[in-house]
Amino acid sequence: MKLKLDDKGAAVLQDGKPVYVHDDGKEVAFDAAATLATISRLNGEAKGHRERAEAAEGKLKAFDGIEDAAAARKALQTVKNLDDKKLVDAGEVEKVKAEVKASMEAHYKPQLEKAAALERELYAEKIGGSFARSKFIAEKVAVPADVVQALFRDRFQLEGGKVVATDASGNRIYSSSKPGELADFDEAVSTLLEQYPHKASLLKSSGASGGGAGPSNPQGGAKTMSRAQFDAASQMERATFAKSGGTVID
Repeated sequence: MKLKLDDKGAAVLQDGKPVYVHDDGKEVAFDAAATLATISRLNGEAKGHRERAEAAEGKLKAFDGIEDAAAARKALQTVKNLDDKKLVDAGEVEKVKAEVKASMEAHYKPQLEKAAALERELYAEKIGGSFARSKFIAEKVAVPADVVQALFRDRFQLEGGKVVATDASGNRIYSSSKPGELADFDEAVSTLLEQYPHKASLLKSSGASGGGAGPSNPQGGAKTMSRAQFDAASQMERATFAKSGGTVID
């Protein structure tokens, strides 16, 4: 990754942020303030994890000398059973517990089913609605949003009410412009399409029309493109064009 420079050797800025060019040709405006904030947040989280680990290690010291955890748990359960029924057969105690559990499950089953239905509705709204409302899909993708959803819906999950995307390997997709932050929906869809082997059949052509417009599809092997065409192309199309050895004509 390198800093993008203009003809005079000065750094190119976008919204006041320096623009960097990745190895694949993708251009990203680097948000230093957001990155510092993310680093600070991650340091705080790391501190919290360390403190919890130290607290857990302190609690474990109380179990020094216990080699067989399963045997210890069994002994504790036996003592509890005997105490619960005043030396009544431990098997009878387990029977009573099973009956109580079955009664509770029967009582709360309707509520649990209702909660599951609400969760499915929330998933459909948050995930399906994101596909339907996506500006990236509307402007850059040649197929309807429901087709894109059918291809990639399994890559999106709800975590804490937020839509989180993962790649084909199950790894979370992070933002290129905001290091350390999860990618928003449109950036995640863009990344998934870049990784899709048949992406050319899904993306709209960015070419211009009319006399002297020149080649219209930078993914089709064109060697030259006007500056207007290049500026109108997506980051993915620009990268593909650059890798193919194309030249931008001003």
